Amino acid sequence: MWRVHFELTSDYGKTWKVIGPINDGKEFNAIQPSILTHKNGDMQMLCRTQEGAVGESWSGDGGKTWSSIIASPLPNPNAGTDAVTLKDGRQLIVYNHTLSKSTFPSGRNMLNVAISQDGKNWIVVATLERSQGEFSYPAVIQTRDGKVHISYTYQRRSVKHVVLDPSGLK
Repeated sequence: MWRVHFELTSDYGKTWKVIGPINDGKEFNAIQPSILTHKNGDMQMLCRTQEGAVGESWSGDGGKTWSSIIASPLPNPNAGTDAVTLKDGRQLIVYNHTLSKSTFPSGRNMLNVAISQDGKNWIVVATLERSQGEFSYPAVIQTRDGKVHISYTYQRRSVKHVVLDPSGLK
């Protein structure tokens, strides 16, 4: 069973407290979480699942406790995702906007970027890849200049790097 847990430190990494696992692996098999922070201080976790959707969980106490994992509105073919809170407060996720067993595009043949103001309503703002093959395991950061840098495996043969200006992502 896949399960998600967190490790919390209050002394800059000298000691750690394990939080969770927050799921039992029966309703949602989940791994590889990303944590987003909202303007009101709430934290949101998005993760890979085996259940056909990006999983989500929420914490209102700085990550000490988390809600049960539920399906977000974003599809997921059991593939890695990554997410970041942008400097302007919006949330951004990079993920495969497909299902495992459907007509093309399916599985990992399409990689998308979606933006949300509230972590609940997502708008696909870019398609990075859409062709036969595999595009997977994204990693995303926002640099000091405000640009969003995304890297991901490209056809399982190399790594591709894409730079986006989030001010153009509406």
